[in-house]
Amino acid sequence: MSSNQVHDLSDEAVAQRLEPVARRALAEYGVAADAALTLLNVSENATFAVDDPATGRRTVLRIHRHGYHEGPAIESELVWLDALREDTGIRTPRVLPATDGRRVLALPEAGHRDPRHVVHFEFLPGSEPTPSGERLPHSFELLGSITARMHEHALHWRRPSGFRRFAWNYDAAFGQEQRWGRWQDGMAVGPQEREVLGRLDATLGKRLAGFGAGPHRYGLVHADLRLANLLEDGDQTYVIDFDDCGWSWFLYDFGTAVSFFEHDPRVPELTDAWVRGYRSVRPLSEEDEAELPTFVMLRRLLLVAWIGSHSGTDLAREMGAEYTAGSCELAEGYLSRFG
Repeated sequence: MSSNQVHDLSDEAVAQRLEPVARRALAEYGVAADAALTLLNVSENATFAVDDPATGRRTVLRIHRHGYHEGPAIESELVWLDALREDTGIRTPRVLPATDGRRVLALPEAGHRDPRHVVHFEFLPGSEPTPSGERLPHSFELLGSITARMHEHALHWRRPSGFRRFAWNYDAAFGQEQRWGRWQDGMAVGPQEREVLGRLDATLGKRLAGFGAGPHRYGLVHADLRLANLLEDGDQTYVIDFDDCGWSWFLYDFGTAVSFFEHDPRVPELTDAWVRGYRSVRPLSEEDEAELPTFVMLRRLLLVAWIGSHSGTDLAREMGAEYTAGSCELAEGYLSRFG
């Protein structure tokens, strides 16, 4: 990646570059041309809040990264959002179609041969559950129960023909595909870090192979199901950001639940709360519970790779070398138990 490309991934630069695409999309959705666009997030995609002065309504526009998902895979994500809402009552954001009925747009971007895919969602009320304080275990118990409801749905849902989502298995993470890049290219990964994380990689491969991918353990998952992707509004809870959803071990969803604070001393308490909530809906064997640390470390090593391949984003810069150092420390602890 060139230095210019890295710079172009900063939030400010992404917002400036994608505003023309967003404006084209607004015309397709019948939104006023002078609607205010506010960048909410840059990760795999860029997400904007849209405030339409003509109606006073706020909506959300998601502009997809090039090459992450093709149109049919995005359509499949939206189908699962609909099914969860209709079959289970889990609140997911509704898709707002273009004036001609399309739910996924493919719009040109200056300087790029391939179009940008765009999806328009309703804006959901509420806020992320408090990430600290006395209510945190309660929030994790709620998260566990919602996760189990989604897994139950995935097990029994008859997917439409042509349903397509990618996988978060070992090969996709660290093998041939390396969807988020190589962890070896993470920030501040030198010889010492490469040795520790290499042992972690090998151990993860062995344990995941031994754990197996039977239908009771492996299926369609959210793949980023953490408190940041819940919204609480009174007695209503909404689940958002399904862009990474795909095939993986069900317990990978727990690995994502503690993303970015895996080292926190409260994690054992939060694990117990999540398991308690999960078991209120769906069985979870003691053998499966004992393997939860493997999925925490699977996610952690994936994030080391993500930071390296997205080093131009503000989030990656913020996490940086410190995240790699913390990952090595966590890896040593994990390997002392499982290696």
